[in-house]
Amino acid sequence: MSKTDDTYATALHSTYSGLQARLSSGLASNRSVLKHPVAKGNGAEANWLKMLQDHLPHRYQAEAAFVIDAQGHLSEQIDIVLYDRQYTPELYNVDGQKIIPAEGVYAVFEVKQVLDRANVAYACKKVASVRRLKRTSAPIVHAGGEHQPRGVTPILGGLLATESGWKNPFGKTFSDCLRSTETEERLDIGCVPTAGAFEAIYDNNTINIIRGEPEFALASFFMRLLHRLQRIGTVPAINYAAYLKAFERDL
Repeated sequence: MSKTDDTYATALHSTYSGLQARLSSGLASNRSVLKHPVAKGNGAEANWLKMLQDHLPHRYQAEAAFVIDAQGHLSEQIDIVLYDRQYTPELYNVDGQKIIPAEGVYAVFEVKQVLDRANVAYACKKVASVRRLKRTSAPIVHAGGEHQPRGVTPILGGLLATESGWKNPFGKTFSDCLRSTETEERLDIGCVPTAGAFEAIYDNNTINIIRGEPEFALASFFMRLLHRLQRIGTVPAINYAAYLKAFERDL
């Protein structure tokens, strides 16, 4: 590594170390000051949401929301939904309650105080409630004609926690938890600022857990998230005709 490269690396380290310190401090303060479990959870969600809203590219929106499909099936309430805001409408947005069409979703995250077996299982169920929704895809009109509808894109599932209940946060016990899940329940990425970050790579019946060290947990998580989002590309165009059918049946 050249001296210039080393300077850039140092600057990146300093930037993300400062951001991680702020996030960790906010999460720790919520945990120590707020005694009610719901208040703690709301505080943690607010901290994670602000971090993502402040740093994600503007094409992505991060909000707590429900997700719905054209058949009227509704997901469980999701702590953080990353969705397309340029082309995707919010089908409902009243008093902070949002409902997002399934076609616009890139990723969903559950926020918990502790990384442990019970919370991993709970996060998997939440993720599955979104992935099981029916997504449509419509042709895309352009100046030269029309692109055929693209296939639906994968929805990333994640878990964000304040601290780890395991001494080895992303070791065998964690991978065994993921191995016991159904395909739709799989977690792909997550972070515990005081313990590290993870990305899970699934290959048939094997799971490779890539870990980010505690010192740069947030940077590792954020860069891996951006990399996964980049590989997804743009979500498919919504077939609004499918949503219109729900109203036509009532006429």
